[in-house]
Amino acid sequence: QRMDSTLHYIHNDSDLSTNSSFSPEEERKSKVQDVVPQDLLDQYLSMTDPSRAQTVDTEIAKHCAYSLPGVALTLGRQNWHCLKDTYETLASDMQWKVRRTLAFSIHELAVILGDQLTAGDLVPVFNGFLKDLDEVRIGVLKHLHDFLKLLHVDKRREYLYQLQEFLVTDNSRNWRFRAELAEQLILLLDLYSARDIYDYLRPIAFSLCADKVSSVRWISYKLVSEMVKKLYMASTPTFAIDLMNELVAKFCRCHKWSGRQTFVFICQTISEDDCLPMDQFA
Repeated sequence: QRMDSTLHYIHNDSDLSTNSSFSPEEERKSKVQDVVPQDLLDQYLSMTDPSRAQTVDTEIAKHCAYSLPGVALTLGRQNWHCLKDTYETLASDMQWKVRRTLAFSIHELAVILGDQLTAGDLVPVFNGFLKDLDEVRIGVLKHLHDFLKLLHVDKRREYLYQLQEFLVTDNSRNWRFRAELAEQLILLLDLYSARDIYDYLRPIAFSLCADKVSSVRWISYKLVSEMVKKLYMASTPTFAIDLMNELVAKFCRCHKWSGRQTFVFICQTISEDDCLPMDQFA
C-alpha cells in the first residue's frame, strides 16, 4: 500500500513537472535520483539533444531509445519521473527507426512501470504507435498480447474496435503483417469473453481465412479452430454453434472451390487439435 501511494504521488508529481510554470531549477530537481551517479543519468538524458545527432552520432537517439527499458529497470519505477520527458521526446522523434525501437519494447517497459503508470504514460504513446507507419506498427503488433494483458479489462476492451485496422497496411503485399495479426489473435482469445470473440475477432478471422497468401490462410485456419474450441467451452456454447453454422454457409457452400477447400482445411485443423468432441464435430 505504501508503494502504491508513493507511485501515485510520483505519478502525479511527474504530471506536474510538464507544467510550463516550473522553473529550470525545479525541472532539474525533478530528474534527480540516487540509484546511479547523477552525471551519468544527465549524460544519458542529453542523448535526445538534436545537437548531439549533428556532432556525435546521427543515430544517437536510436541508441537512447534502445537502452531506455534497461535504464528504467535500473532506476526503478519510483524514478520514472526522471525518464518520462525523455521517453515522450523519443516517442515523437522524426526518425521512424527511433519510434520503431520504442514500439518493440513498450511491453517490457509496461512490466517495469506497473499498471498505474502504464495506463497514464504508456497507453497514449501506444495509441500513437497504432496509427504510425507499418515499420512502427509491427513492433506494437508483435507484442500486442504482451501489452494488452497488462491493462485492466475495461481498458483492454477499448482495443477491440481497433484490431480491424491491422488488416489495412501501407503496402498490401506486406503479408507478414497479416500473418503476425493472426498469430496474435490466437493469443488474444484468452483475454476476451465469448461474446467479444464472436462480435469482434470472428470477422477478422474470416477475412484472414480468405487472404491471397497461403501462409496467412494456414495460420488463420488454426485461429478459427482455436476460436471454435474457446467458444464451445464457454458457459453459453450458442456462439460456437453460430460460428460453425457460419463456417458452413460461408465456406462449405461457397461457389468458389477455394472457399470449399478452406472449409476442409478448417475441419482438418479442428479434428487434429481436438477442438470439439467428435459427436459435435459430426
